Order: sequence, then C-alpha cells, then structure tokens
Amino acid sequence: MSQVRVMVVDDEPGVALLCERLLSGAEFLSRSSTDPRAALELLKSEPFDLLLVDIRMPEISGFDVIQQARELQPEIAILAITGFGTVETAIQALRRGVDGLLLKPFQKDELLEAVQQALSDRQKKQDVARMQALRPLFSVTETLLSETNPENLQTLILDTVSNQFSCANVALYRVSERDNQVALLAGRGKTPASGVIDSGGGIVQRAAAVEQPVWGAVGQAGEKAIQRELKSLGLGSVMAVPSASMNMRSVLFAARDVGEPPFREADLDMFQILARQATIAMDNANLYGELRAYVRRVEESQRALVQSEKLAAAGRLTASIAHEVNNPLQSVRNCLHLAMREDLPPESRKNYIDLTMQEVERLMMTVERMLDFYRPSVEFKPVNILDLLEHVLNLLGAQLRSRNIVVTTAWPAKLPSVQAIRNQVEQVFINLVLNAFDAMPEGGELWIDITQKRKMIQITFQDSGPGVPDEMRETIFEPFISTKNGTGLGLSVSYDIITAHGGRLDLLPGKNAQGATFRVMLPIKDAKDEKP
Repeated sequence: MSQVRVMVVDDEPGVALLCERLLSGAEFLSRSSTDPRAALELLKSEPFDLLLVDIRMPEISGFDVIQQARELQPEIAILAITGFGTVETAIQALRRGVDGLLLKPFQKDELLEAVQQALSDRQKKQDVARMQALRPLFSVTETLLSETNPENLQTLILDTVSNQFSCANVALYRVSERDNQVALLAGRGKTPASGVIDSGGGIVQRAAAVEQPVWGAVGQAGEKAIQRELKSLGLGSVMAVPSASMNMRSVLFAARDVGEPPFREADLDMFQILARQATIAMDNANLYGELRAYVRRVEESQRALVQSEKLAAAGRLTASIAHEVNNPLQSVRNCLHLAMREDLPPESRKNYIDLTMQEVERLMMTVERMLDFYRPSVEFKPVNILDLLEHVLNLLGAQLRSRNIVVTTAWPAKLPSVQAIRNQVEQVFINLVLNAFDAMPEGGELWIDITQKRKMIQITFQDSGPGVPDEMRETIFEPFISTKNGTGLGLSVSYDIITAHGGRLDLLPGKNAQGATFRVMLPIKDAKDEKP
C-alpha cells in the first residue's frame, strides 16, 4: 500500500518542521511549507491525502487555504491547527468541511492521533457519499438492461450519465481492436474526436490503450497532456472509463465545463460501475438484435414449412380420397357393365346389382368418414355410456359373430352420465370395435371394460389380434396412418372427438404383449358445469 502523503502549512517554521519530522517518523510521506502560496502551488502539481494547516496566518487565512485546496484536490482530508480554541473557531471549521481540529501546543501522540482520526473521518465521509451515489445506480442499471434497442439504449446511456453526474458533455465510444480505432457511437456537448488507440494520444484513445480510467481537472495535480487537452476542448474536468464485456469494448466519457465543480474520486468510482453496466447493456441489446433477426428468419422459414406442409397434406388427402373413391367406383362400373348384359341370367344380374349396392355403401361410408374429420360440433347433452355401448354392440353383433369374435364385457350396473355429443362418441366406439374386428380376420376375443376413476369414466377395448407395430405406435392417431388397407382417418377422427370432449384416447401396451388396447377417458360433468 502506498504511503499517506501529508502537506503541512504553518507560518511558524518550528511548528512546520516539527510536524514534518513527527509525521515522517510515523512513516507518513510529509512536506512542509511556511508560505501558503507556495503550498498551494505544490498542491496544483502533486496529490496529497491530508492537509495540515494553521488557521491563523498573516498573509493568507488558513480558511482561504482550505477552500482553495478543496478546489484543487476535492478528496483531500483537512486537519486544522489553531492556538485559539474557541467555540466560534470550531464552528467555522466545521462549516468549511474540516475533518479535524488540533490545538496548540500538542504532543506527538496527539498529532498522530488527530491525523489518523482526520483520515478516518474523511474516508467515512467518502464511503457514505459513495453509498448514496450507488443507491440510484441500481434502478438505473435495471433501466439500462431492460432496453434492447441499441439506438434507444445509446440515448438512454447519455441521458443517464448527464443526469447522474450533472454534466452536459457525454459520449459513448466503441473500441475496435481489428481496426485499432476508437469510434464515436453517440455524444453530445464537447467531446473528443474518434481516433487510433494510442497510449500517448488523447483522453479517450489513451483510456482504450491502457485499459485504465483517465481523469483530471484544470488546475489540479495530474498529467500535463490531460491539462492541455482540457484547455483545447474548453473543459474544466473529465472522466474517461474503458469497459469490456464478452463481445464488446467501449469507453464512456463525461466532462464538466470550466467553472463547474470538478469530478471527485467518488464520482469516478460510480462512473466506472455505470460504464461496465452500460457496456453489458449494449452487448445485451446487440445480442437481442441478433436474436430478433434470427427469430425473423426462423419465422419466415417456419411459414414456408407450414405452407409446404399444407400443400403436402392437401396432396396426401387428395391422393387418399382419389384412391378410396376410385376403387369402389371401378367396382360399380364393372358390376353395372356386367349386369347390363342381355344374355346374363337373372340370378347373376341380381348378384352384380347387390355387389354394386355394397360398393356404393362402401363409398358413402368413406365419404362420411372424411366429412367427420372436419365436422363441426353440436350441443353437448347427458349421455349414458352403458346404454351407448350396448347399442353399439347390438348394432355390430351379427358382424362380430360372423367372424367368431367373442365379446367379453365388464362394467358396473350403473354409471354417472357424461356431457357429450351422442353420435360422435358412438362413432368412436364403432371405430374401435371395427378396428378390433379388422385385426382378427380368423376370429378372436374382444374385452371391453368400464370403470369410474374419480371424475373420469374409463373404457378399454382390448383385442387378441397381432397388436400395433412398434414403429407405428407414435403416429397411430395421425391422419392417413393405418395398419390395414383403409383411409387411416378412423383413429384420427376418434382422437379429435375425445379431445374435444375434454378426454383422452390412448394406445396402451397389450396384456401379455398380445393384441391392441385402446383406452378412452371421458370426464364426468353435470349440466350445470357446462359454460353457456
């Protein structure tokens, strides 16, 4: 840690030399002067941590020295010495911002204790000032990070710096290592020009080159190059702070005009924090911009894919319709052609006409299933699932018996009704029974179980057929997916119907790894639960 530098000013040579000797012995780096003007000139060129000054001096009052010292070095601690310890003197010292008061004559321990106390009190005041300055910075940071438009953010950064530090001259520069340039992004008031990164260049270029803050004020101790640039720009004090984030380097600049209070060290500390947050916010805004551009490209690509998929789906639907309609039409045409032969026996003609009727029925059923895929819903009413299933089994009973398919049922004597569209749920049950029928061409068994599970009714359809191939289990409910020669719309329509009823249609693993098991879950709802 560097030594504490102390400046002693007292018109009595004995007191000045004594203080210098005692402080040097306590490992302070001290300078003394009996001439207040010479001491002030020294304060212009060299930085000090503490000014030890006599209040009563013949040529210049100690209070005047304190005032000018504060202007030259705002962060310096002040310890006043006086041989007239009156209340009025103490009050006046406090009003001038003195950090301590030492009465003559004093002992060595008293001097050292007073110096340490003055330095400590000054540090506490600086800490308090920093904390007060940091409080509004939290909300400022949140505001900066919430802005994702780079141009708006640049204006917001300039406004924030100008308001927080009461300065009209502010600028934001981007540092490009590839071009070795510092380029002005946005600025207002008196600002340095862009230029090459150079440790011997201007304030902004130097800050970018050394990657350290550059600050100073006219008349204060500091580098002569900074003093010259301040005068050339007509500025009184300046801060230039470099900052870097993951994808960006920048320099934030702030300056006050001549005659305005110079920046203090506490200002620089807060300015460094603000510069880092501004760089992160700029980086964040640039990333958001890239993300927005990427999202736009993805959306455009997605729209193209959706349009392509719509066309492909329309093509598949058209091909499926053409295939499903063309086959029965071909059969109808052939049967009618044969039935119109004059030499055909009446019995054969009747057979051909019966075949024609069957193909027409098949054609009508195919068209009906296709229409069901986009059929609008109608009013929901209370439906008794037990009655509905018995009706479906009676309707398909002869067809199942003709193929030696045994239906085993297990359900309670009574179940609560569900709010449903009767013909649509009936269509689902018919589709599931017919799926089992088609899966067992040589006969088999179909198990239908119904149970109530809390607010749901569960109906399972399990057959003893070969089951659904593993590669089709994930897509079995999609349109045009079928394990047999058909449209592949039955399960898709059934899935949409059950979903529209607030339920679920699932394909479960078959018992003992055999057959297919479909589960229908329908919610139990009273009429009063339905929305008008």
